[in-house]
Amino acid sequence: MFVGRPRQPLVRSVAIRFYPCYHAHHRLYNRVTTRLMSTATEELPSTDLITLTRHVLHDQLRLGADATGDLTLLLTAIQVTSKFIATNVRRARLINLVGLAGETNVQGEEQKKLDVLSNDIMVNALRASGKTAVLVSEELDNAIIIEERYKASIASSNIDAGVNIGTIFGIYKIVRDSFDVLRPGKEMVAAGYGSSANLVLSTGSGVNGYTLDAALGDPIKIPPRGKIYSFNEGNSMYFHPPVTAYLKSIKYPKTGSPYSARYIGSMVADVHRTLLYGGIFGYPDDKKSKSGKLRMLYEAFPMAFLTEQAGGLATTGTKRILDLVPKSIHERCPVFLGSRDDVQDLIKFYAAQNSAEA
Repeated sequence: MFVGRPRQPLVRSVAIRFYPCYHAHHRLYNRVTTRLMSTATEELPSTDLITLTRHVLHDQLRLGADATGDLTLLLTAIQVTSKFIATNVRRARLINLVGLAGETNVQGEEQKKLDVLSNDIMVNALRASGKTAVLVSEELDNAIIIEERYKASIASSNIDAGVNIGTIFGIYKIVRDSFDVLRPGKEMVAAGYGSSANLVLSTGSGVNGYTLDAALGDPIKIPPRGKIYSFNEGNSMYFHPPVTAYLKSIKYPKTGSPYSARYIGSMVADVHRTLLYGGIFGYPDDKKSKSGKLRMLYEAFPMAFLTEQAGGLATTGTKRILDLVPKSIHERCPVFLGSRDDVQDLIKFYAAQNSAEA
């Protein structure tokens, strides 16, 4: 069960030490009794839990007759799949699921055993839901046509590295029985990612986070400005001038403190932190990767959708990401997303270069 409201323990853990005399034991008893009595006055844990299933059903009921229940069933399938993947990731080394699978995906990247297993789990669960029409995944060369109502796109990486990883998904509604998947991100009806034991989701009315069998709180709202930047500066020698100039401005500011660098190398982990604490995440195009590194359809679009729903911005530097129209299912694009003010600062550097070249 994914739960979305924090619970406080009624009795906190008490460290016990043994003393060599009765009076010491007596003092210990009094101290423990006092501690337990003090916790009794604390707020009791909530019994009105907001689970992911309850939240999705509430949104369905709120829509009334306009809701078909199809998206509810699809999101329930994703929820179950996320649990199963989380279980296998935790047990990976015990059941020999680490390492390479001996194959490469369509981008020429070596596939890992957990990549292949997670992809198969997700595809089979979405197919079995009866509510998908087309599936697109970074692990598959071609789209899977299922001939139903929704289209989903999924992506995964860094899956056995021991860092915070996850599966990114975006959902579109089929329009006029067309199976066209090359549509702009702004047409998505839902997007999210499963991150270890967390699931972050938007159905177009803000962003909410859930934790598996535990508690994570309220709707997610990204701060208007942060103090963290997340770029792979190992590629900095290839960066274009606007990116180099922007990074210099936040590392060596004329006033105030410099930004802190935090880069994990897992998009889910880096974007998750950015949503919670603010700042900017960037994976630009550069002299080596002419179109950027991240895939538009199933990485850039879902994360841009979530960022905008949380109150932030997502751009290529010159264009809104959700306005892009992909030409192929594995097309790539530059990505900058995060706090509104931070992303706007970056856009100004691109605008300045364009003005200078005009």
